[in-house]
Amino acid sequence: MSGYNNFDYFSRSQKKEAMDFRFLYQRTKDFIINPGKAWDVVHRENRPIRYVRGSYALPLIILVTVSAFLGSGLFINTTLKPMYSVLTAVNTFLFLYLGIYASAFIVREIMKAMDLGNDFVVAFKLVAYSMAPVFLSLTISKLFESLLFINVLGLYGVYIFWIGMEEMIKPPDHKKMPMIIATAVAMIIIFLILQIVLSKLAQTLYFSVFA
Repeated sequence: MSGYNNFDYFSRSQKKEAMDFRFLYQRTKDFIINPGKAWDVVHRENRPIRYVRGSYALPLIILVTVSAFLGSGLFINTTLKPMYSVLTAVNTFLFLYLGIYASAFIVREIMKAMDLGNDFVVAFKLVAYSMAPVFLSLTISKLFESLLFINVLGLYGVYIFWIGMEEMIKPPDHKKMPMIIATAVAMIIIFLILQIVLSKLAQTLYFSVFA
């Protein structure tokens, strides 16, 4: 009986995992193809941060991380030790994970300053979901460095953020452009700083310890 229960639990877990992958695919596709509909669903379902992080942001961050590891080891740094690819993957994970949280914090502060609310959950959703095209373009460019130009498609995230901003916080017309400009500038600065700092740390660690 115990063996049957364990098998039943395993089967349910496998089905749940498969459903999660279908959810990830469907939600990402919706944000790319029809962001208005996707944001309407997000607004109505009112999920907590842990749901958005666990079912959406983290899987995509891990996807980009794996892509960075494979791209670094197989196509880019073929003359360096495997540890360099590991550090590249860790760098990529921290870059995206910390970047999302730092950006969400800044977005909340911008919302507060513009009298548009003070909800970190909303700010996190705006940042995480609007990065859908960034995740997809990075997955390709991290694997194939020659396709780095594809990252320009990540700019579509600005439009996704705009639609989400209208749905989630409903700013008056005169605050929409200042909100989007302030957010874009802040996120560029945040990710630029993270890229510089984390890349420097990874290179220093590799050449001082593993090289």
